[in-house]
Amino acid sequence: MVAGDWRERIDDIDARLVDEYQSGFPVRERPFEAVADELGTTPVDALERVQRLRDEGVFRRFGAVLNPPVIGSSTLAAVKAPEDRFEEVADVINSYRQVNHNYRRAHEWNQWFVVTAASREKRDEILADIEERTGCAVLNLPMLTDYYIDLEFPVVNSDRFARESLDSTEVSATNISESATGDLSELDADLLLAIQDGFPLSATPYRDVADEIGADVADVLDAVERLRDDGCIKRVGCIVNHVVTGFDANCMVVWDVPDDELDERGVEVGQLPYVTLCYHRPRRPEQDWEYNLFTMIHGRESDAVDAKIDELAADHLPFDHERLYSEETLKQTGARYDDLVGE
Repeated sequence: MVAGDWRERIDDIDARLVDEYQSGFPVRERPFEAVADELGTTPVDALERVQRLRDEGVFRRFGAVLNPPVIGSSTLAAVKAPEDRFEEVADVINSYRQVNHNYRRAHEWNQWFVVTAASREKRDEILADIEERTGCAVLNLPMLTDYYIDLEFPVVNSDRFARESLDSTEVSATNISESATGDLSELDADLLLAIQDGFPLSATPYRDVADEIGADVADVLDAVERLRDDGCIKRVGCIVNHVVTGFDANCMVVWDVPDDELDERGVEVGQLPYVTLCYHRPRRPEQDWEYNLFTMIHGRESDAVDAKIDELAADHLPFDHERLYSEETLKQTGARYDDLVGE
């Protein structure tokens, strides 16, 4: 689907599916019955609409957003890839199953990627291997505090930047352990493996998953709710493709915030609706990296994103910062949970 024509193809019911069901999708054996009641349509129609919106690219998938740092050990990393070897370096990095995102950003650190593994030791082994194979030093920036991370926001609108029409968001500072490992039962592990790429699109998705892993559907429903309560699952719903829906101007802004102000500033900034991600990562002064607070702003217009960054710097974060615009997606997949629960 072309990014500009998606709104011409949807009606009011589609619009509600897109904006209202990015989270909170019913955890029950026949979820589309409840969705249909709320939308004023039939279960068959609701299911067919989700299928069509996924096929057209408005939804990336239907299912759960999982939380790698809670289940395993995850980090954001970067390299300075020489331009004449840029694709070669990208190919090496992307060859690892544990690398689930890689972006070119406008900065001397020009490739930014995420590594998620079952343990800190395995994660760091991969980073060391990347250094050896590419000859590029790796900037290793694990998340230390999550102030706000959620790419759920309305898209059926003419907003120039994410959540332009909202007043605030709820936040809380959550410390992240680099050595985290999910306390997973055998059922939990089997379930995560089965749903990592999404739920089956059927009238009974949870029963289908239960049949796949040889479990009782009631146990699967209980496990989904428990994993959501524990933070292993962030939300359940229809995962929107923000690029297709026009939010393709995004910028990662890194800030040098005084350490004694970090939590206060992080919580304050995380509450701003136009800040889609806000978290603390370590400084690396030995690599000339002095930034400790990361924010992301998504928008449809680069000028609007720049204006919000100007506002953020003027009103909330009057500190040195750099703007790292995303220039190219080199890899984008979900974290592979066969690695997280099976290594």
